[in-house]
Amino acid sequence: MRYCIVLLATVFVAAMPARDGSIVFAGEIGHFNPGVVNIRDYVMPDPGLYGALYNYVYTTGQLNDAHGNALDSVTLPSNRRPGRPGLTLKLDVHVDLYAAAPTIMWVSDWKVLGAKYAAYIVPTFANTSLGAAFSLETGRGINPSTSSFGLGDMYVQPLWLDWSREHFDVAVGGGFYAPTGKYDVNTVSLPLIGSTKVEAAQNICFGFWTEQTQVAGAWYPWAHKGTAVVLALTHEVNGQKRDYDLTPGQNLTFNWGVSQYVPLNPEKTLLLEVGPGGYDTWQVSHDTGSDAGTPNVLDQVHAVGGQLGLTYVPWSVLVNFHAFQEFAAQDRFQGEVFGLNLAKKF
Repeated sequence: MRYCIVLLATVFVAAMPARDGSIVFAGEIGHFNPGVVNIRDYVMPDPGLYGALYNYVYTTGQLNDAHGNALDSVTLPSNRRPGRPGLTLKLDVHVDLYAAAPTIMWVSDWKVLGAKYAAYIVPTFANTSLGAAFSLETGRGINPSTSSFGLGDMYVQPLWLDWSREHFDVAVGGGFYAPTGKYDVNTVSLPLIGSTKVEAAQNICFGFWTEQTQVAGAWYPWAHKGTAVVLALTHEVNGQKRDYDLTPGQNLTFNWGVSQYVPLNPEKTLLLEVGPGGYDTWQVSHDTGSDAGTPNVLDQVHAVGGQLGLTYVPWSVLVNFHAFQEFAAQDRFQGEVFGLNLAKKF
């Protein structure tokens, strides 16, 4: 499963004025979040109706530049004095995010080209707590700390096919993210910069549509499928950002994981699930448009971690916890990911 989880950037953090004087972020983050789902969720379960609740926490105190170095300040060029420095902001980055993604999935008994067919829908809700303390070299300060709760962008996947065999699964899916969440743009006045357009700090929506395609596979060394090696590749094509002349570049994400079931009773009705996992995300095409803040920079981030869970077979219910540590981030945040996921077949 893939979910739209909104990872917000703070207003002004590593922002650059565009040609029209508006401020846009150093890099646009894609919709697909690789640290949300369980290892085995990239391939299809048995036919039936499923409900799930994915709980996601992201925390960081680090924003990296295009070279992977942590930023402690940023200088914005002046609109009033072209070619000269205008405003220097010293950064004390602090981002904490909680998001919930309730999911409804239907896996049919149909066969399409020999594959199982499924579809699902995922609205998201985010409670953001963003804190950033900025101080000017002149001694004046800006503190845009804010928090909000509300509806995020929604993911819809009407097409998911899975070819399942004794020792492997191969899955192909296509869907889209709709900008259904809160999104506003404000005009503010800054010393030396003047009036400029910025995204509202309370935003939960990305402000653009995204088309997503994913190919995934699982290999089971034994027929009982107690061990699974899972790989997934996800590609995003983004639309133009609302209220800006900016189309974020395409993103490619590689997820990997090894899931091992361990029976906790002789009847094998209670299963422990353990395994390592990780992800790698690359921006594979440049941001375009006159409002692109860093049109010549491609962002990336990598992470490694693991999963621990329990499955109670008679009730078809499971709970999983996972954690990831990000590293080698460029032109974006670098932080820690935690998730607690519940799912049940009805």
